[in-house]
Amino acid sequence: MLAITHFSQTVTPVADQPRPDRLLAGNPQRHTWTHYETADEALSCGIWACETGAWRIQFADNKHEFFCVIEGLVRLHDEAGTVVEVKPGEAAVIPAGFTGVFEVVQPVRKYFVVGQTPVAPSHG
Repeated sequence: MLAITHFSQTVTPVADQPRPDRLLAGNPQRHTWTHYETADEALSCGIWACETGAWRIQFADNKHEFFCVIEGLVRLHDEAGTVVEVKPGEAAVIPAGFTGVFEVVQPVRKYFVVGQTPVAPSHG
């Protein structure tokens, strides 16, 4: 029988930091509590928290993320220089193939949902 996943369940977080070659400001500690993930990892969701800092991000062509900020403040900078600020109670989507900068202005905690679509085979 399939069960509903409730985010109040205890989950052990995974801690990491941005890769040094992508780091732009600070050296923030990040924690991810994955509450649900499909066996093929096509869908995962949970809670993510991070200290202040900034780093370059580049999403794969098949990876999308929806997130909703619980607390804190983040800014996403795209390659054209557009900045999107997301604060508590607001949500955004980082589209597949996005390249830019993820900046944590105030320590953040957010809900996330990451979806990965199948990659089409290359014809070569």
